Amino acid sequence: MFCNQCEQTAKGVACTVKGVCGKSPETDVLQDLLIYTCAGLAEVALEAERKGIKKPEIDFFLMEALFSTLTNVDFDPERIKAYIEKAVELREILKKESKVDITTPWAEFEPASSMDELIKQAEEREIEPEILKEEGEDIASLKLTILYALKGIAAYAYHAEKLGVRNEEVYRGFKKLLVNIFKDKASDLKTWVEKALETGRLNFLTMEALDKANTSAYGNPVPTKVPLGAKAGKAILVSGHDLKDLYELLKQTEGKDIYVYTHGEMLPAHGYPELKKFSHLYGHYGTAWQNQQKEFDVFPGPIVMTTNCLMPPRDSYKNRVFTLGPVGYPGVKHLKDEDFTPVIEMALQMEGFKEDIPGKEIMAGFARNAVFSVAEKIIELVKSGKIKHFFLVGGCDGAKPARNYYTEFVEKVPQDCIVLTLGCGKFRFFDKDLGTIEGIPRLLDVGQCNDAYSAIQIAIALSKAFNVEVNELPLSLILSWYEQKAVAILLTLLYLGIKNIRLGPSMPAFLSKNVANFIMENYNLKPITTPEEDIKAILG
Repeated sequence: MFCNQCEQTAKGVACTVKGVCGKSPETDVLQDLLIYTCAGLAEVALEAERKGIKKPEIDFFLMEALFSTLTNVDFDPERIKAYIEKAVELREILKKESKVDITTPWAEFEPASSMDELIKQAEEREIEPEILKEEGEDIASLKLTILYALKGIAAYAYHAEKLGVRNEEVYRGFKKLLVNIFKDKASDLKTWVEKALETGRLNFLTMEALDKANTSAYGNPVPTKVPLGAKAGKAILVSGHDLKDLYELLKQTEGKDIYVYTHGEMLPAHGYPELKKFSHLYGHYGTAWQNQQKEFDVFPGPIVMTTNCLMPPRDSYKNRVFTLGPVGYPGVKHLKDEDFTPVIEMALQMEGFKEDIPGKEIMAGFARNAVFSVAEKIIELVKSGKIKHFFLVGGCDGAKPARNYYTEFVEKVPQDCIVLTLGCGKFRFFDKDLGTIEGIPRLLDVGQCNDAYSAIQIAIALSKAFNVEVNELPLSLILSWYEQKAVAILLTLLYLGIKNIRLGPSMPAFLSKNVANFIMENYNLKPITTPEEDIKAILG
């Protein structure tokens, strides 16, 4: 086993015995083998497309399969085995239809039928050690960066495709980059830097597609009060990121006297008009993903995991967890075709909350349209000096104590500054009352991690209003990262030329010293230090 794709990787280097996330060595090597077989399918698909044969279902499969290899998504070796077999099946069907003859090892790989033999095949094709051995440290570092970012792109593209929005340029570029990781032996560092930035560009287009998908289906988010308490009655908890899954559940639970609660990155769902109209979408329960074992344990109803981040469930509540799409865990019930009947039946059988539980209300729904609606006032407050600076403090949360930095940072931000936030990193401070500046909340929740697109659009609009470059705005990015979607977003920011980012709680283990130095020198990327030092350095 060799896995260094997340921020909490063992000893800051790599997990080599068992994943810190709970992933087994067998699952890890099978995920690598799945990526290997997907590269073969992608290569055949690209050649078939040159011959005029295009299969959209193959693109969607590639997104779902790569999505399943993200941190905290699929822990089930049997499900990964099924993905591997499906990739090979689709590849061979496409070869016959298109008469494509490709003889690369990944395009000819045949999986063993037994799990034991398949694991042996996977161990022989582990991606990370092979790349490190063959390519040299810096090229390997950039290849891994691209691969991990492709996983993030796959997640966003999967969500967009489920809502009927796809970008063919993204799918084509995705397949080329995936194949290049295995096929391209170029030793020129500049070539791989350019490919990494191209990955960032593709992620920008993917986030744009997902933004269009979500807003077309459910409307533009509006500022919304979200209760953190609970109502007496039957209850279902929905975690993850997928708005379509939540919408389908809300439809299927209408009129059944069941309250639906969001958890984790589903919080922004409360701001979408087409989701808000369901009166039984009541409030938000719990905080970020790393607290779910404690929070799920005491929730009095079934729990639906639509995407990452799933933690290994405790036996005390494992029978109440249901997974969807690429998410899986051995022994956990998996739903098909968005049929929530088993979830609803369990909720009706359980007692639910015995009484109302009071709780404070927080605000969500400050996506770009909501901010644009008060843009003139914000611009005037900046010009008059009443707003001195904007801080985007967000990204992924995690369990490390060092992440308290982000809580303390927000607490210490001066009263004449605005904090924008997105992603589950917000749960370090989402319920803090920072007050307002002439009616403008000092804490604005832009949404999920993919709503980095919305935050970018806000920054671009401000730069146009003040007639300056984005890097000249009184805006600082204080980012936390954990998994591969954050890698994709970081590459997007670098592609857009955004500089002066502060990143933490630690630098990615997969960045070689030379690659890390290149980014720091060319984009002025800095590791976080202390809240006091960083605020002083930014504001002077």
